[in-house]
Formats: sequence, C-alpha cells, structure tokens
Amino acid sequence: MCVTTLRTAAARPVLGRHALGAPGFQLVAHRLITARAQSLIDNAVKQNDLVVFMKGTPDEPMCGFSRAVVQILQMHGVDGIASVDCLQDPEVREGIKEYTDWPTIPQVYVKGEFIGGCDVMVQMHQSGELHELLVKENILPAESKPGEDN
Repeated sequence: MCVTTLRTAAARPVLGRHALGAPGFQLVAHRLITARAQSLIDNAVKQNDLVVFMKGTPDEPMCGFSRAVVQILQMHGVDGIASVDCLQDPEVREGIKEYTDWPTIPQVYVKGEFIGGCDVMVQMHQSGELHELLVKENILPAESKPGEDN
C-alpha cells in the first residue's frame, strides 16, 4: 500500500507583509515520490540513452510543448524516441516533477542526466548546444547536421 505523505521545507519569506505588518512566512509542502513511480522513472532514465517524459507519445503528442520537443529531436535526426506517457499514470505524472524538482512536462533526459523541458530544448536547439550534446553523447553521429536524415 502506498501512502502519500507531506514534507515541509524550511520556511521561506514571502514577498510583502502579512496583515499585522511583520514579515510573512509560508511553509512549502512537497509530496514525496512513491517508490513505484521512483522505480519506473529510474528504469526509464537508466535504460535509455535519451528519454522524454511527455504528454502522449512521439507519434501522438497530447500537448503543444511535448509536440515541440519531439519535433526538435526529429529535426536533429533522433529516430525512435523513447518516451513515457505521463498521462497514462498519475503517480509518474506527479512523481517526475519531484524527481527533478522541475514543475513542468515534458522533461528530457540524456544518458541519465536531466536536460530540461520545452523552453530549454528550444534554446539549446537555437544555440546549437543541443546538436553538440547529442553528438557528444553518441546519440547522433559526429558528421550529422540538424535537419539531415541519419
């Protein structure tokens, strides 16, 4: 049986003041990732050189951000994108956010390292850094160029 518990982070200041004029503080609550979700995420990250946690699948993305990440990877020549459809499992959908302390989906991992979400992928694509990373990590051959079929 899985029990979701709350943990509290250290109190951190909130901008502004509360009604009595003293600095305001709030406790930030986080859910712990379940052991099942942790295991599923760990396995996907460790077993795939590149994996995208997304809404939908590479063939049928269910949100524009997931679609954009898939299109960027395909533009670079990444075929057969490994993915986890976060819409199919609420534990994984919430757990992946805790796993990386990153609040949004999609999330991209290369060789076990969290790379980022859609905005990060767009920036890396535009700067050429994504192509360099994919070549460095042997996801793509060294002589490849974005937009070429590999």
